[in-house]
Amino acid sequence: MQEYSDTIIKRSRILVIDDDPCIPNLITAMLNQQGFTIYQACDGKDGLKNAYELHPDLIVLDVTMPGMNGWDVCARIRELSDVPVLMLTARTAEADVLRGFKAGADDYVKKPFSTAELEARIHVLLRRKKVAASPDVNHYSDDLLHINLETRMVEREGKILDLSATEYSLLACLVRNMGRIVTHRQLLKEVWGSDYGKMSTSLTLYIYYLRKKLEDSRHSHQYIHTQWGRGYYFVPIKEI
Repeated sequence: MQEYSDTIIKRSRILVIDDDPCIPNLITAMLNQQGFTIYQACDGKDGLKNAYELHPDLIVLDVTMPGMNGWDVCARIRELSDVPVLMLTARTAEADVLRGFKAGADDYVKKPFSTAELEARIHVLLRRKKVAASPDVNHYSDDLLHINLETRMVEREGKILDLSATEYSLLACLVRNMGRIVTHRQLLKEVWGSDYGKMSTSLTLYIYYLRKKLEDSRHSHQYIHTQWGRGYYFVPIKEI
């Protein structure tokens, strides 16, 4: 376990988005010696730019910043990425915390904060990310459903499902990323290519068609789950 944790640390890059320079400086002093690489941004606009360019392993995000607030930054990040986001803010009202989670935050630490607690929460989020980032899957099988992405064969209760090319592409993308949220934009880009701008409504419709053919929930199990505001994910039957 310790060896696994050390491997996570050595590969971790953290982006801190906060208009108070003391916060990223403190986090840098706290984590640099452990092997983390820390990047800093002083406002939401620069934070988004760095997030898109650097592809960090974790983002520590303030709420109250000039220009774009942390909630809006988090929502924009969620359009393209499932990178863990830890909100670190003095906005401690319940409504503020709930708004953060609704925007897509994974954790919420209130200022003033304990450095030991912050460090522990960062380690937990990074560990979750590394575990989730398993190699892509090409097969899935349970008592009801069999999927072979190498042969492009999908069977439900022993019968081959007649899926359209679009339905199959959606299912294949979700299965390859089994257990991970695939954002709306990721699905649109993979299934419809670079010219996907007007297809967001079609995505919802095709997910509906696919769920119907999979007969989701017929046996008290739903394979395709919705993460509201973010995307969809495939859940193996053994996890229910």
